[in-house]
Amino acid sequence: MLVRPLPHGVFLGSHAVAEGSLTREQLQRGLYRRVLRNVYADPGLPHDHALVARAAALLMPTDAVIGGRSAAMWWGAPFAGPNDPVLVVVPSASSWRGPRGVRVHRSDLSPGDVVALEDGLRITSAARTAWDVAALERVHDAVACLDAMVGSGAVTEEVLRGMAATAAGRWGSRRVQRVLPLVDGRAQSPPESWVRVACHLADLPHPVPQFAVVQGGRFLGIADLVWPEVKLIVEYEGAYHFDGLQIVKDDARYAAFLAAGWRVIRLSSADLRDLDAVVTRIKTALSGEPTAG
Repeated sequence: MLVRPLPHGVFLGSHAVAEGSLTREQLQRGLYRRVLRNVYADPGLPHDHALVARAAALLMPTDAVIGGRSAAMWWGAPFAGPNDPVLVVVPSASSWRGPRGVRVHRSDLSPGDVVALEDGLRITSAARTAWDVAALERVHDAVACLDAMVGSGAVTEEVLRGMAATAAGRWGSRRVQRVLPLVDGRAQSPPESWVRVACHLADLPHPVPQFAVVQGGRFLGIADLVWPEVKLIVEYEGAYHFDGLQIVKDDARYAAFLAAGWRVIRLSSADLRDLDAVVTRIKTALSGEPTAG
């Protein structure tokens, strides 16, 4: 027996059984993906955070909204994974706790804080999403998320500066005032943001993101993080770097940087597991001491 068409292929198991579209045994046999308690999805749908958020929306109260990093998925920062809890914002007086896989944040919302998407999914506005991300997430993750939101045009640095300037007295204001000044929409990836924030927290000079390296009037390339005054470059090499053609291009670019007198520190995902060690390498390079690339 087939399930009748449902939005996005996500549905409440109890409803499908009650309507006779499915039997309980069919659900238990795993014909459909169990996303959250009593919420199932067509197994052909991508198992990503957006799917889990839509599942949470079927369970949350009518006055609740998807917020924080979960809402940021729709504002240019799709960094939350399928195993990350979905953030649901409910009114302060709400007693709803949500199932496992949902993180409930109690906070009152104004009408302007809520946006209804074309399919009816309710998420926080870009500005409210930015506030909650800054107030609720770790500094590194918050900045990476907000960098992407600014880079996508969902929110501007001017708006964020205004939020920071008027934050005093509001819930989460101290964290917001700490995070928002660090946001830079030029960043192209979370690792760049994490390294930049780590340098800030270590009181190192601020690097320039996505800097155009020019030597003698010749364009050599765009570098992730640069300290131009000391000709130091930090580059993050993601998985794409090791594709056949990309690795040739990147190595040629690095060779051009080195030939022009620039020093290059190359970072991999393994390096980012110890940001303190990364900061030490950068600090050593900034001091003029030799360092391993």
